[in-house]
Amino acid sequence: MPVRPALIPCLSYKDAPAAIAFLCDAFGFGRHAVYADDKDPDFIHHAQLVRDGQMVMLSSFARDSDYMKKANILHPQDAGGNTQSIYVVIDDVDGHATTARAAGARIILDPADQDYDGRVYSAFDTEGYAWSFGNYDPWAE
Repeated sequence: MPVRPALIPCLSYKDAPAAIAFLCDAFGFGRHAVYADDKDPDFIHHAQLVRDGQMVMLSSFARDSDYMKKANILHPQDAGGNTQSIYVVIDDVDGHATTARAAGARIILDPADQDYDGRVYSAFDTEGYAWSFGNYDPWAE
C-alpha cells in the first residue's frame, strides 16, 4: 500500500511545462494534476507529479508573488546553487540512470554503492535542481 506523504517537496521552474515533461520522461513521474493559466498555458499555477505513490508539487517561478517574496524563495540559477536536494527511493538505480541520461539529465554522480548500504546516483534537472535516486530505503528494517 503506498504511503500518502505528509511532506511534499515544492519547486518553482522558469519553464514549468518543460520541467514537467522532463521530470516525467527522465525521472519517471506521472502527471497527477496540472493547472495552467487560462490566458497563458505556459504559466503553471500548480502541478502535482507522482511516482510510486509519492508526490512533488511545482509551479512556474513567479518571484513577484506574495509567498515567494515573503519566503525569499530563489531559483537555483539566481541563488548560485541549491539549498536542498530531493532523494527518491527506487528499485533499479542503474536502469533509472540510463533512462534519465537518455532523456537529457545531467548526471553529476554516476551510480555507486554506498558505505551505509544501497546504491545511488545524482542528477540535475533542466533548471539545476539536484535529485538523487537510490535503492537505500531508510524505513526498511
